[in-house]
Amino acid sequence: MQGMGQAGGGDDCPFEFNFDAATFKAGDSVSYRIFGNPMFEDMPFVGELLEVHEDFVVIAGDPNDRSVRYRGSRESRPQVAASEI
Repeated sequence: MQGMGQAGGGDDCPFEFNFDAATFKAGDSVSYRIFGNPMFEDMPFVGELLEVHEDFVVIAGDPNDRSVRYRGSRESRPQVAASEI
């Protein structure tokens, strides 16, 4: 995610994401989306995978509070329902 800073290029994104759902493992950083609320649907969010299951993942929604967990789909950019937030 290079050039995400200023219009002339700017700083690179400080995060390294795993976009390969087949290789997801706990501790990976992922970019996820929230669906079901138009306010959030176009915004990417960053989270850490806490659990990886066959059909879904559990994402840490707040790096400062590990009790904030969201269930997301297991795909390259997980989808989290707005009702989880």
